[in-house]
Amino acid sequence: MSKRGDFLYNTRVMKSLNEDLKTGQFKQIYLLYGGENYLKRQYRDRFVKAMIPEGDTMNYTRYEGKKTEIKEVIDLAETLPFFAERRLIVFEDTGFFKSGGGDLADYINGGMPPATFFIFIENEVDRRSSLYKAVKAKGHIVELTAQDEATLRRWILNLVRKEEKEISPADAAYFISKVGTDMENITRELEKLFCYCLDRKTLTREDIDAVCITQITNHIFDMVNAVAEQDQRKALDLYYDLLALREQPMHILVLMSKQYRDLFHVKELVKHGCPRKEIASRAGLHPFVAGKYEKLAGRFTAGELRAVMEEIADLEQRIKTGLITDHLAVEIFIVKHSEKKHA
Repeated sequence: MSKRGDFLYNTRVMKSLNEDLKTGQFKQIYLLYGGENYLKRQYRDRFVKAMIPEGDTMNYTRYEGKKTEIKEVIDLAETLPFFAERRLIVFEDTGFFKSGGGDLADYINGGMPPATFFIFIENEVDRRSSLYKAVKAKGHIVELTAQDEATLRRWILNLVRKEEKEISPADAAYFISKVGTDMENITRELEKLFCYCLDRKTLTREDIDAVCITQITNHIFDMVNAVAEQDQRKALDLYYDLLALREQPMHILVLMSKQYRDLFHVKELVKHGCPRKEIASRAGLHPFVAGKYEKLAGRFTAGELRAVMEEIADLEQRIKTGLITDHLAVEIFIVKHSEKKHA
């Protein structure tokens, strides 16, 4: 997947990274953080490849996890590179930008050797931390967040073209709705699709349905949507599909509960006039997913969503106390709420 994986869209926040890679004029410190792990890994690998000769284990060190010893790091950082232009130290998921990074901040502020370079890869950071401020003053910080649907669709279309194949924009959008918005998962599912269509140029919706796995959260969403549309047959079929995939009924019920909570949260944010991007951020959803939730939330009143959440909580309690089986509880819930309402 290297040829396909190397392609990344130049959004505004990534342009400076791509420029540094292109010119070879590297900042001494980089902090790459945010929720899109695929992009973080891609940029990490590209910087390591660009900054350190292949196979040079003397001048490249990687630390991972919260047990990283800062004293050991500083001792290494003070060591001159061995017959090379620079020494590169990569830190991953250390948590230093939330706690425990004060000594490293002092070291950076005090002046690092010019031949030592740091790259930090983190999921979350505290912008008030001394380490964040030190890196901001001395290096470059980029947040790599989930990409919007339009960017993902362009990216997918480009990957398909690189394979000398074709897919319509509508089917690319359908592919995203089925496999989700995680870029790592997208690359895996595309690889399967390319192998399945090895001897054909055009990728179709039927091909996507044949080989691509629907993300369980999308499956649950479709089930809740079918319930809201009072399409009982479809809702039950989706439930039985999940059981065939060996999902436990209790887990399905928990995911349904979360789905209704998210819908309630989105509905309240819409009520207060929040724009789509803010809704996504505050509800912890991808912008593309937030749009789907916003549409589905419109099918319910706030009172209905609250009542459903209370009912699911009651069902969970009855299951735990042995009053009803988990399989039957989910089935009864689906049947009850997907019944067509007569005037």
